[in-house]
Amino acid sequence: MSAVAPDDHAPLTAPPRGLSGYAPLPGVPDEAVAPDGTIRPLWARLAGHLAGLAPDDLASALARADQYLNDSGVFYRQYGAGSSTERPWPLSHVPVLLEQSDWDAISEALVQRADLLEALMADLYGPNRMVASGRLPPALVAGNPEWLRPMVGIAPRSGHYLHFVAFELGRGPDGKWWVLADRAQAPSGAGYALENRVATSRAFSGLYASQHVHRLAGFFRDFRDALMGQRQDSETRVSILTPGPLNETYFEHAWIARYLGFNLVQGEDMMVEQGQLKLRTVAGPRPVEVLWRRLDSSYADPIELDQNSRIGTPGLVSALRAGGLSMVNALGSGVLETRALMAFLPQLAPDLTGAPLKMPNLATWWCGDPLAAAAVQAAPERLILSPALATGMPFDLPGADQCRAGDLAPADLAQRLAAEGAGLVAQEAVTLSTTPALVDGRLVPRPVTIRVFVARTARGWVVMPGGFARIGARPDPEAIAMQRGGSSADVWVVSPEPVSQTSMISVANTPLRRATPGALPARAADNLFWLGRYVERTEGMVRLLRACHMRLAEGGSAAAPLLEAAAPLFALQGIEPDEAIPQGLLDTLSLAISSAGRVRDRFSPDAWSALADLEKSARRMAQRSQPGDDAARALSALLRKLAGISGLIHENMYRFTGWRFLTIGRQHERAMGLAAALAVLADPGAAEGALDLAIEYGDSVMTHRRRFALAASRPTVIDLLALDPLNPRSLRHQIDGLREEIDLLHAANDHGALSPLACTVLRLHADLATQDPATLTTRRLWALRSRIGHISDQITAAYFH
Repeated sequence: MSAVAPDDHAPLTAPPRGLSGYAPLPGVPDEAVAPDGTIRPLWARLAGHLAGLAPDDLASALARADQYLNDSGVFYRQYGAGSSTERPWPLSHVPVLLEQSDWDAISEALVQRADLLEALMADLYGPNRMVASGRLPPALVAGNPEWLRPMVGIAPRSGHYLHFVAFELGRGPDGKWWVLADRAQAPSGAGYALENRVATSRAFSGLYASQHVHRLAGFFRDFRDALMGQRQDSETRVSILTPGPLNETYFEHAWIARYLGFNLVQGEDMMVEQGQLKLRTVAGPRPVEVLWRRLDSSYADPIELDQNSRIGTPGLVSALRAGGLSMVNALGSGVLETRALMAFLPQLAPDLTGAPLKMPNLATWWCGDPLAAAAVQAAPERLILSPALATGMPFDLPGADQCRAGDLAPADLAQRLAAEGAGLVAQEAVTLSTTPALVDGRLVPRPVTIRVFVARTARGWVVMPGGFARIGARPDPEAIAMQRGGSSADVWVVSPEPVSQTSMISVANTPLRRATPGALPARAADNLFWLGRYVERTEGMVRLLRACHMRLAEGGSAAAPLLEAAAPLFALQGIEPDEAIPQGLLDTLSLAISSAGRVRDRFSPDAWSALADLEKSARRMAQRSQPGDDAARALSALLRKLAGISGLIHENMYRFTGWRFLTIGRQHERAMGLAAALAVLADPGAAEGALDLAIEYGDSVMTHRRRFALAASRPTVIDLLALDPLNPRSLRHQIDGLREEIDLLHAANDHGALSPLACTVLRLHADLATQDPATLTTRRLWALRSRIGHISDQITAAYFH
């Protein structure tokens, strides 16, 4: 292996302290340690870096990586026992290192394999020569649920079936790389690979800066530019189709959409009209020309594919048939992942690419072939039987779906091959190389596979210079699967020479033209509107609860009548005043988290982290805080966190349609809360002290003192909290804001012709602006609240359907 620095050439006769105690598994190749027990030169610098870190320094380095992932909200959805939970991203902190020369050979082989899959896909959905000539068994195609008959004969608009593929690689006992599985359906992990890179570089910043590690940004930039180049109308946006927030890799879908500047959409967001796929937006249907599909093909269209799908778009296949869009990857590409195909790809490669495979795949026998079945019967040792039409790697399957052929009695094996041969595949048991992983503070060998991504760009296939390594939780390969506790590591491709510092910025020779932000999907607008409402509703609850608990802490006979007077407000908000942090408040926060989670691509990581931290803090305080002073202090802490979230959400977002709906939601909810609070607390029959409670709820104590320099009265409170347009907490200020923002929405004000929604808001604004404290009675306040509530219904009808 070539060295990465002059002083790395000499092999080490003993492991440096950074790898002291590290012992590779007997008989298993290791990425870091050579067969003679010396550290491989490529790993010497990393080993030396680890050796130079004191235990506390190492712990701090790892904590920096973990903190980055936590702050970024990186998660993985874990399934089990009929439910799913979000678990923190399982990072294995020690990167996997690969030499440039090794990587060049890998890249060349994978580009050839990508061409092979493209050619095979074109044949399976076109002339079908491979089956007609007998080189592929018909059963592996016609009986394959991943081969979609409605897609036969539909030529992709882009001219290519595949644009983004991935390959699972493992290094065998002979030191050579093998393809363990092909990923052509909707390969995941590229976004996680980049997050792994950022996190690992945080942990080992000094080392990463000094190593010649190839950057990943150029790969994403080239692929982004290639997808944008497929558009015929430069004003349209590339969209990423996700199954939704409950998918195990939803975070990655949202992250990539945000990183590349694409729309993140779900099946329900789109419709097909006259052969054109269109996105439902708040400005009406808009064409979708390029769609990066991140869900399985069969779910994409409930009309022509799986009729039970609830996450697809009816008519999507007809849009593809009409040439109305380009899709990444073409529907039906999951057939290429079929495990049994690996038995035939080595023979098909010379026919379809003109050369034998440059990298072998896992040795595979399709047991429907009598000769292959006989070979399995003759030498069953180290062979694993599994379903022929399954996809992925053998150790990704549940144990019941596979077995070792050698564990069966010869007669039982023969009987099974005879009865089920066409549905079985035999593959060689995997012996994976190991890599150092930190487990409980110690470096231990763990099996590793690497997922490598290949993207079609303007200059052909490009291989990501790195990848997504999966590290086993135990020494056996079955523990690599993420759902079984496996972790993930960064992959460093180390060059002997300095590498270019690429970025996502494309070098353009054309003058800058400020692009108009894309139309906002209706579902995203709906969630942003309700996010604004839920966050504002939470703040209203916290302010009301804090004011009441402060009075409970002061004691005295006045607290009880005041709490009784505020009872209608507690009932409206669904909270119990005798609890420090009531369940109703926690439920509202959960709704805010849910709404934010559905627009992760439009929600800043800082704001998401702050919102998640607020919920955790509230739940922790609910368990510890007691009514009275303790609760008041806890609620004050929550208010400070809410203020930070408001700043991150409302001050940092681009002032376009998404921000507008978020702001409308906040103003609408604040107006609803103020109208109810004033109707209850400023009622002439309210208990003594209710007016002061209203002022605190409206966060206007200092303003009231400065403006009125006298004790609160109903006229002063109504004037300040209902009618003063300069008070940002007043009812008038919210209605002013609603009128202004709604007037800027699509079709709300067409050269003076107002929509029904805009007319409603204008009438409401005029009625409130012409009131005074004497005429704004309790009855009118309740009527105003009802009219404000109707605005939400009109917004929903006009923009969210």
